[in-house]
Amino acid sequence: QVQLVESGGGSVQAGGSLRLTCVISGYTDSGYSLGWAWFRQVVGKEREGIAALYTSTGRMFYADSVNGRFTISHDNVKNTVYLQMDSLKPDDTAMYYCAATSPAPFSDYVLAPELYNYWGQGTQVTVSS
Repeated sequence: QVQLVESGGGSVQAGGSLRLTCVISGYTDSGYSLGWAWFRQVVGKEREGIAALYTSTGRMFYADSVNGRFTISHDNVKNTVYLQMDSLKPDDTAMYYCAATSPAPFSDYVLAPELYNYWGQGTQVTVSS
């Protein structure tokens, strides 16, 4: 059974940084590329895709709302993906989820939550002004 476990959330003041970690277990390499992504959601709003990458090529994708401030990276040996979040703003307050799927989604849809099969339980990030 595939499981994703996030960690690293917390409370920080505006301008600060956090690094989220997501570990995948129980996944068997199918030979297809694996796509990782980070999403966030505020109560009452739709889930927003903010960052994604293809493990096969290392290609990264970012939503405009976080581009230049957040960095997604991965460690294939550890089956872990990270989200480094810098210059945090109060608008970044949300529950953050990591997700994975194989094969990786086509690039035009890489931040579409409905295309991801595996999800973590979420970790809360709160940014105060």
